[in-house]
Amino acid sequence: MWDNHAVLRALANMLLLAALLMLLYSAGVWLTHSPLFPVKRIAIGGQFVKVTPVQLKYIAKHELSGTFFTLDISKTRAAFEKLPWVREAQVRRTWPDSLQITIAEHVAVARWGENGLISKEGRWFDAASDQPLPVLFGPAGSEKEMVQALHTFGSVLGQARLKVRQLWLSERRAWKMELDNGVMLELGRGPVKERLARFVEYWPRSLANMPYRIEYIDLRYPNGFAVKMPDYKAASTATANKL
Repeated sequence: MWDNHAVLRALANMLLLAALLMLLYSAGVWLTHSPLFPVKRIAIGGQFVKVTPVQLKYIAKHELSGTFFTLDISKTRAAFEKLPWVREAQVRRTWPDSLQITIAEHVAVARWGENGLISKEGRWFDAASDQPLPVLFGPAGSEKEMVQALHTFGSVLGQARLKVRQLWLSERRAWKMELDNGVMLELGRGPVKERLARFVEYWPRSLANMPYRIEYIDLRYPNGFAVKMPDYKAASTATANKL
């Protein structure tokens, strides 16, 4: 082999190519890790209501590390999404030295029992709020279903200028709610929306005008409903005869 000039020349070319590739790789590693390419500018955009600039600046200062090339996009995104009110963070590099971060906030539509809030997408998140939000109680995993029901029920009740204060969904998928006027509604299972529509039809023209406080209405009857009025007292027989 050592007397074969063609083989020796080919071997030399291979070694030269390998050395060149190693040199290029080393140069690339050095360039990407070099302090010559720092992230000089971080632009944070989005509509902020609950997230504060102080929180965002803290994350940008303490959680981001690396050069323009080595900064981990996934970790950067996760760092911003740790903030309670951040629903999503989009991160992208902008040549030659900038980072563009877009923040999307959660919009809370209800409380989930005594633990956390529920967004309009039906996602649970752990944050504090002083908003007067309705409270939902339901089985684990029913968040989206309950948010959809809250929207549907709210649209029906809006016709009578009423709102949901608390909403329950049992393991057997039976519904119950408390209105903002303190009245409890038992809706049960099945055609719940139709039962609620029947209540809304009768509320302004009869139920709301009752001279007694209404505590509870059972709407599970096919053609009517039962009303509980703690202050109501039936007239005695003697009084009724005099009348």
